[in-house]
Amino acid sequence: MARIRFDFGRVTLEAELLDTPTAKAIAAALPVEARVSTWGEEVYFAVPVEAPREPDARAVVTPGEIAYWPDGPAIAIGFGRTPISRGDETRLASPCNVFARALSDVKALAGVAAGTPVKVTAIA
Repeated sequence: MARIRFDFGRVTLEAELLDTPTAKAIAAALPVEARVSTWGEEVYFAVPVEAPREPDARAVVTPGEIAYWPDGPAIAIGFGRTPISRGDETRLASPCNVFARALSDVKALAGVAAGTPVKVTAIA
């Protein structure tokens, strides 16, 4: 399966794309550069991709799952609680398409501040 890299400067995260229409749309748009926003223990950033909400879209994700937020449109990476989480769950703002899985611990994103530049590229 294809892989992508998120470069946040001091933090780099690699992920494996899943076999979904959203993953294909994200891969086709790369490379992408943006500035990060944060929401609790989540980083997200706008992407130039228009993809519909998939039938299995969900708001509650497991840390390590990388999602596309159709309402953004944005990539959302939750690594812990957000302002609307219940208990210890990672709840995104609304249902998202999970399109990739991180290959390392996403908790490293706790060190990424709002406004940080991010570059997303395909890994050959």
